Amino acid sequence: MPTINDYGAVIGAQALEELLLLGGKLAGKSVLNINSTAVGGGVAEILTRMVPLLREVGVNAKWDVIKGDEHFFAITKSIHNALHGVPAAISDAEFDYFVETNRRNAAEMDLHADFVFVHDPQPVALVEQRQKCGGHWLWRGHVDFSRPDLRTWNFLRHYVELYDGAVFSAPSFARELAIKQLLIAPSIDPLSDKNKELSQPEIDAVLERFAIDPSRRIITQISRFDYLKDPVGVIKAYKMVKRYTDAQLVLAGGGATDDPEGPKVMAEVAAEAAQDKDIFVLFLPPASDLEINALQRASTVILQKSLKEGFGLTVSEALWKGKPVIASAVGGIPLQVAHKFSGILTRTVEGTAYWIKQLIHEPEYARKLGVNGREHIKNNFLITRHIKDYLLAFLSLEHKGDIVHL
Repeated sequence: MPTINDYGAVIGAQALEELLLLGGKLAGKSVLNINSTAVGGGVAEILTRMVPLLREVGVNAKWDVIKGDEHFFAITKSIHNALHGVPAAISDAEFDYFVETNRRNAAEMDLHADFVFVHDPQPVALVEQRQKCGGHWLWRGHVDFSRPDLRTWNFLRHYVELYDGAVFSAPSFARELAIKQLLIAPSIDPLSDKNKELSQPEIDAVLERFAIDPSRRIITQISRFDYLKDPVGVIKAYKMVKRYTDAQLVLAGGGATDDPEGPKVMAEVAAEAAQDKDIFVLFLPPASDLEINALQRASTVILQKSLKEGFGLTVSEALWKGKPVIASAVGGIPLQVAHKFSGILTRTVEGTAYWIKQLIHEPEYARKLGVNGREHIKNNFLITRHIKDYLLAFLSLEHKGDIVHL
């Protein structure tokens, strides 16, 4: 596994030195991260690499996961959808069960740390223990809060405002709150198995395993099988393109342990893809980072046709590999894609199909989009920048009103 010093070759010695300096200011301080799943989804993926790297710069970083039954995660999925503006009828009894589950977890967890960093709505009510356990408490919302269901948001806001601060991924997600707000974009790890360089034989071996033809164009979307990722819409766009251009479609991803809707979405995708041997629907197990890396690197065009999106790390992953990306102009995606410069932004199935055809038939333009996209990700969305932002956030809580000498 890469060490913090290995990132110097990517970000430069000066940026690495600055990171180590900031870590030194927090040496020995404990940071407890809490979310709802250890596997599946961007939060777990980030924490998997973030926690050991924070330890390397001197912070005592830890990670814990709350537990819940099927009913709890069905409720949190409804909350997730409601925060994205999807109509949801969450009853008072369900909100009460949500809080009760948080309280049961709080009774079993050790929440003592210098900084307690709670991720997303599922564990938000743990903050009731703040006065008892002490420390600075920070809450991060990773989803798109731009147009939430107000009843659901007001329920959550009651708990969010008990924290010292709230972190959002994009300016449009920020809400009116009585506490400090910070804007910190997510990130990818350029040296992880999902993003590191691969040889052509390694790429070819993955294509062969899935019976994908490397000599033909490959259109790919990597994402959880979730309604908000619109995999059925991807298939519809592909079918429009297929009338005019020979190509294959790869829909690859997995699920998250806190998402009960995955199997139903998979069934609908399988039905839409039936009868077309050039559509590859790949439900990948959690430890499939090398496979995802290879599929992205083999692709002609990469899509992220989300209906709603907190950030969309798969966009950063694809751009990091220098690939032309067509993505929906929603959530945090426009932070990563400047239309017609570092990628293409679309809003409809028809628009997605149009741009797929354009990029396939204009390979030099597609290549330039990929080059610009990679540079943009390097400058803004790598894990080293993310760690720096978190260290600065912790320092700001530790030294309220003080001047921090770096």
